Amino acid sequence: MDRTVNFKLGELFCGPGGIAYGALHAQSDDGKLKITHAWANDFDRDTCDTYIKNICPDTPESVYCMDVRKLDIKSLGQIDAFAYGFPCNSFSNVGEHKGLANEKFGQLYWYGIEVLKTYKPKWFIAENVSGIRSAGSGDFKIILNDMRESGYKLTVNLYKAEQYGIPQTRHRVIIVGIRNDLDVDFHVPDPSIYAHIDISAEKALSDIPKNAPNNEIRKIADKVQRRLSYIKPGENVWQAEDAGRLPDELKIHTKTRISQIYRKLDPGKPAYTVTAAGGGGTFMYHWTDRELTNRERARIQTFPDTYEFVGKYSSVRKQIGMAVPCRLAQIVVTAVLNSFAGIDYPWVEPNLKE
Repeated sequence: MDRTVNFKLGELFCGPGGIAYGALHAQSDDGKLKITHAWANDFDRDTCDTYIKNICPDTPESVYCMDVRKLDIKSLGQIDAFAYGFPCNSFSNVGEHKGLANEKFGQLYWYGIEVLKTYKPKWFIAENVSGIRSAGSGDFKIILNDMRESGYKLTVNLYKAEQYGIPQTRHRVIIVGIRNDLDVDFHVPDPSIYAHIDISAEKALSDIPKNAPNNEIRKIADKVQRRLSYIKPGENVWQAEDAGRLPDELKIHTKTRISQIYRKLDPGKPAYTVTAAGGGGTFMYHWTDRELTNRERARIQTFPDTYEFVGKYSSVRKQIGMAVPCRLAQIVVTAVLNSFAGIDYPWVEPNLKE
């Protein structure tokens, strides 16, 4: 193979572009297989504008900003590759955890199945939270069976982002499907080759340019500032309270203790999971007694500093939390491209047995 082959990528539930950015910066080791953007869909206007600004500024019409249930899938255009992180609200341990029974979100994975059946791309990637395995009796097997019946052989793996050089403990199920008629076998890339990378929060958040977009520091209430001053790096508010350090007027009185409430990053360890939503105390906190900026959250998700998110503070926070880490997407897509190129790479057996 002497010429470069570009796989045209389509996406549903594209988010702000974590998968797309990683995919567009991936290539086979011989440089001959690459990815180009074909089309994408999401329902949130700010999210779509972020995607357009960073992924396809010259073809904004290729991003269909609408509810997927109103999308004319048959008119989207032929693709060679497909990616979708179908909404995790039904499957997340933080979300509603209702699985396919959640009428609003649970069935949305089926629109990806429609894409597979309509366009028969050579390969696809589907991403979801680790809780998908237990949300609803048998839901995960139903989803996998539908993917297989669409004509694909699957490799299902729980990826721990921190094992792949990403400064965050983020665990996600990623399904890679290769079309049955193709003599290509995908393997899970070996995380051990990334063991040398410094994934500490301190390293991840260092040297952010002063003019980096989305880097404004949000002012927090004096009471919150005082509360944070009693919490040690790596701790949450409950640990400070149990240690007897927290004054009574700064204690939080709730029935449930969520581990991320007023939890500070430990500078010497990877960050905990960047989330898309949450009320008071869930904004992620620097070890210097302040909220993280959105740029710092984006750093943890391995977006480059030039990646500008569109929208107000809360919208940008949500976009970043919903995204797939760019670097993880790039690693997985690179492995897919090497598989198609017939190039060997270090790999491990999948860690999920159905």
